[in-house]
Amino acid sequence: MRHIAGLGEVAAAYDGFIVDLWGVVHDGIVPYPGALHCLEHLAGRPVLLLSNAPRRAASAQSMLRRMGVQDRLYTHILTSGEATWLALRDRFHPWFARLGARVYHLGPMRDRNVLEGLDLTIVPDPAAADFMLNTGPDDDVDDPRDLSTFVPELDRCLAAGLPMICANPDLVVMRGDVRLLCAGTLAQHYAANGGNVFSLGKPDPAIYAMALQMLNLPPGRVLAIGDSLRTDIAGAAGAGIDSLWILGGIHAGDATTDLDPSFVMPALAW
Repeated sequence: MRHIAGLGEVAAAYDGFIVDLWGVVHDGIVPYPGALHCLEHLAGRPVLLLSNAPRRAASAQSMLRRMGVQDRLYTHILTSGEATWLALRDRFHPWFARLGARVYHLGPMRDRNVLEGLDLTIVPDPAAADFMLNTGPDDDVDDPRDLSTFVPELDRCLAAGLPMICANPDLVVMRGDVRLLCAGTLAQHYAANGGNVFSLGKPDPAIYAMALQMLNLPPGRVLAIGDSLRTDIAGAAGAGIDSLWILGGIHAGDATTDLDPSFVMPALAW
């Protein structure tokens, strides 16, 4: 693990880049200082923004535009929500092929675009559903940082025997300086209590295969940049891709890991 001060020290060794969003490019509210300047320097080379956001890629792109992250700063965007939508549309995987058409959605309304345009019926009661889609805690609940807030809803889904699609494997995320729960934490609880869970997104090798196909590059010519050891760094390692660990995200203050990222630096900078 080599400590570097800026991406410019190693960028010439790679032909393309896979860059995490939340915790690397922005904090959920505004871009981090230096992040957009760094992306400017990568202009002309393929840059894929890979996010565990539980919404369609176009929706994530609209949010980036509102933050001031211009389209020209990257060439591709792929979200776990997009991967979920494709899996529900195509039903190629046997797990998805067995799902019915009635879905219970656990998550905020803004994530419903993951279900738009699909031959599915959204039902308000787990007892009437064939499966559930978990896109993460709703901001409108009393405390989106407390797992116990969501246990009664999860228990109703368990009682109905619903298989769960987790459209965001992240456990937590930093919004500004507040640590919030993500869908992955709810999925962990569900699985620990006997629930059947299928997660899409990092660190699953399948989403890296999609990313490499979009970049049209072999794994040895790509650098993955992320702040989460469990998803970004472990996912890159599983796909045979070099990684750059950003310390300023959810692991702020922690410079140790059993994983072996290729590089580490405090924040995305050139």
